[in-house]
Amino acid sequence: MFVNNIHYRTIWPSSTCRNVSIIDQTKLPFHFKVVEVGSVDKMVHAISTMQVRGAPLIGVSAAYGVALAMLQDTSDARLSIVAKQLIQSRPTAVNLAWAVNRIIVHLTATLPAVRVSAAWEEAARIADEDVKQNQMIGQHGLALIQQTQQSGLNETFNILTHCNAGWLATVDYGTALSPIYAAHDAGLDVHVWVDETRPRNQGASLTAWELAQHGVPHTVISDNAGGHLMQQGQVDMVMVGADRVAANGDVCNKIGTYLKALAAHDNQIPFYAAVPSPTIDGGLAHGGDIVIEERHHDEVAYMQGHAEDGSLQRVRVMPKESKAANPAFDVTPAKLVTGIITEKGVFAPNKLT
Repeated sequence: MFVNNIHYRTIWPSSTCRNVSIIDQTKLPFHFKVVEVGSVDKMVHAISTMQVRGAPLIGVSAAYGVALAMLQDTSDARLSIVAKQLIQSRPTAVNLAWAVNRIIVHLTATLPAVRVSAAWEEAARIADEDVKQNQMIGQHGLALIQQTQQSGLNETFNILTHCNAGWLATVDYGTALSPIYAAHDAGLDVHVWVDETRPRNQGASLTAWELAQHGVPHTVISDNAGGHLMQQGQVDMVMVGADRVAANGDVCNKIGTYLKALAAHDNQIPFYAAVPSPTIDGGLAHGGDIVIEERHHDEVAYMQGHAEDGSLQRVRVMPKESKAANPAFDVTPAKLVTGIITEKGVFAPNKLT
């Protein structure tokens, strides 16, 4: 996608394959900063602190983390240690473990003497595959939007999304936002309701920034406004991404997604999750078995914003005496999901495997 009319991916290797560049998403939307990552330890830090985030992107980032590790030690013992280190950096999104396991299997079948080049090549393949998958998600989602829009009453097609499932959450194009970009580029009159997505505000900070860069009409709303808008007939479709989809179609996504699905179901509004196929965990029977990441309570207690002097400031929004809980994800049961959009097409939740 484009930032100030310059094309970027969210992650890319240096020409010498000695380090990897990432967009530091903790600084957005106020500062666009590219950071160089030169070791597996720094990549683990980037993933755990959410400098890179989004299920597809952290998978690709982890693959490049393995490639960085091979620069120092190509032994089997090192492969085992690095795999565990990266997989433990964030537990919920299946793409991370999928990408690490894929590149480890590939390197295990490769002689140690050529593992450095093999690791960089495989990480690049995983990144390129993600881009192609997201492009296809966009096209399948575009057809779905066109079909749904024709049966609606509103001239403007209003889509509500939660968290950030755009190009910042992937290598390029995005998942849930890819069909929206495709619809906008095709000349459709689309408008996006952007949930702020507390506590880290990935909607207000990242999705809104992305949509503005691409020129897509959008409005940021508080997390609690979505149900009201649905009741008022101002939402035609809900489209979200996912960090893991179980074999039965249960969808694990950013905390608050379940509430949007409940409201959509009550108002007969279609609810779709857009995911590349590596996000579907065919070995997991249902969403109740997904490990839900518990993040630090400070993410709830504090908010970051742009002060009048142009600086980024962190302010506390709750009493020091109060405790905070911070589950990062929830699970939307398959019965509330209209369909799953993948690079292979649109499927009913019970038709994934």
